[in-house]
Amino acid sequence: MARWATVGAAIAIGTTNCVVGVETFLLVQLAFNGGQLTVDTTLGAPNFPSVVIAIVVGLIINVALGLAVFKPQLRWFVSGRPADHARRRAVQRIPIHQVMTTLVAWAVAVLSYVLTANELTAKTVVGVSVAFMLAGFSSSCITYIFAESAARPLAVVALQDNPAHHVMHGVRSRMIAVWAVSSAVPMLGLLIINGGRWAGMLPPAPGPVDWATVVLALVGLAAGARVVVLVGKAIADPLTDLRRAVERVDQGDYAAQVAVYDSSELGVLQHGFNEMVAGLDERERMRELFARHVGDTVAELALERGVGMHGTNAIVGVLFVDIVGSTTIAAQQDPRDTVKLLNSFFTIVADVVDNHSGFVNKFEGDAALAVFGVPVAIDEPAAAALAAARDLALRLDELPVRWGIGVSSGMAFAGNVGAEQRYEYTVIGDPVNECARLSELAKGAAVPVLAGDAAVAAAGPEAENWRSVGSRTLRGRPRPTEVFVPEELAAANSSPIVTGVLSGLLRPVRRAGLLGLMRLPLDLFGR
Repeated sequence: MARWATVGAAIAIGTTNCVVGVETFLLVQLAFNGGQLTVDTTLGAPNFPSVVIAIVVGLIINVALGLAVFKPQLRWFVSGRPADHARRRAVQRIPIHQVMTTLVAWAVAVLSYVLTANELTAKTVVGVSVAFMLAGFSSSCITYIFAESAARPLAVVALQDNPAHHVMHGVRSRMIAVWAVSSAVPMLGLLIINGGRWAGMLPPAPGPVDWATVVLALVGLAAGARVVVLVGKAIADPLTDLRRAVERVDQGDYAAQVAVYDSSELGVLQHGFNEMVAGLDERERMRELFARHVGDTVAELALERGVGMHGTNAIVGVLFVDIVGSTTIAAQQDPRDTVKLLNSFFTIVADVVDNHSGFVNKFEGDAALAVFGVPVAIDEPAAAALAAARDLALRLDELPVRWGIGVSSGMAFAGNVGAEQRYEYTVIGDPVNECARLSELAKGAAVPVLAGDAAVAAAGPEAENWRSVGSRTLRGRPRPTEVFVPEELAAANSSPIVTGVLSGLLRPVRRAGLLGLMRLPLDLFGR
């Protein structure tokens, strides 16, 4: 890359000055011979060798000085050292330094002409000096564009850690270069030729065609085309990079970045785009983390409504599932194994709840609370909760743990609860309390899935999949609750040796440590 930058800069500077030199030579010769385009009046003119020598000397000086200015930055680039403030400024000033070397080279060319010309007069010195001055101005504008392009690899490295925040070598200066090469220099040349003829310093055109003005017009057209192409490329390249990066971001690739190799408005735009994409990436990662903590639907709701204690009453279905004996399990194995088991348990819960359009509101230790109907409304939240409970019972049989599921339905508050500076989305109401009590009861029953009468009554066709097993007065509730179990699980767990359906399906688990807590009466009509 370093070699290519060196060769590219040398070729660009050399070619530019060669072309401008040929154009200048023709114009000088035509201006002094009255615009006669013949071999004798151009190549055979007395000052021909001196003009050629001056242009060659200027070309050599321009290439030598240009490379001398460019090489210190090139050596830094090859070394791989980080750029400090002085280095960044030096890299950014490469185009300006190249312009200065071009102007110096054309000034030396004038001096070379003065030293080598045989027939030196005031008219020829003034004429050649003016022509070389215009040539140097035109050449420096084109050199500026070439140098900016050649220095882009260096600018990428120099501006990587500290991109341009302020405009330097702006788009306006490039458009001024376009105007200067395509319009200002040719028009000024025409005015000077006619002014010189009017003052008697240049001979008038003897023929019907003034070839000096024709060649000058052609030079203006060619030089204008060159600089327009160069400036257009200098502006289009970064915009093309930005367009491609925008397309990547539109496809969800927030790692898209563009190289900052420009100190103009385009460079500031490149840097701003990179910062914007980095902000979008950070925002998306925070949104993803937020969604993983509170759920996708709550995250979208929070982003939509903004900050505030939002909430409403709604008819919901509620499902509570809890592991039996999690404390004993944790005491008997490595904590990492316990976490692995809990993660498998919660993964199944989240998958089943999501399949039934529900929302896992909380993971609490070894339990999970899922709600249906909020924050996204569905037609039959109670039916969805009951169907999810039946599917969850089948899926949880894959795990080596016992559990209890409770299902309830009714009116509850759903929204943000807490303080203004810290709150969470939750569901509060009697259905939540009821399903928690049913889950506690289910952990000691032969059928570990219990639903309250309110849920089954609001379930529609889903109610046909549930069987009543009697009534119980749940802890903390004023009235008895009719309890239902899934039909398929009730059939699989029916026992002929017990005295009643309720006592069979809700018989206590007589295990050490749980006997007193989970003992249930066998009398169907005891309460």
